[in-house]
Amino acid sequence: MSEAVEFEAPAASAVKGMKKNGKQWHDNKTAFRPRANQTSYEKRAAADKALAAVKAKEKEMKDEKAADKQRRVDAIKTKRAAKEERERFAKMEEKMHKKRVERLKRREKRNKMLKS
Repeated sequence: MSEAVEFEAPAASAVKGMKKNGKQWHDNKTAFRPRANQTSYEKRAAADKALAAVKAKEKEMKDEKAADKQRRVDAIKTKRAAKEERERFAKMEEKMHKKRVERLKRREKRNKMLKS
């Protein structure tokens, strides 16, 4: 018992006595300061600029992805159209003479060039 026990009292600002209404579990009210959480115009402008840069990059990436997908779709469509045309001419060759089919091919190509 020769050891002395040191007891630290809480800071003086923390102890303010009993509340008048008896509700010690509520926090003490502070002064109303409506401009307390506002940021300066420069900070807001910098944040807006950074957000705009991010949005532009996202849009660029989305456009690039969409263009790539459209390229693949177009390639598939052209391959299918060419395959259908080959099958159609093969079917015509079964019925007609080969030279006549080649003549018709050339004529169809000329018509396609005129239309487009």
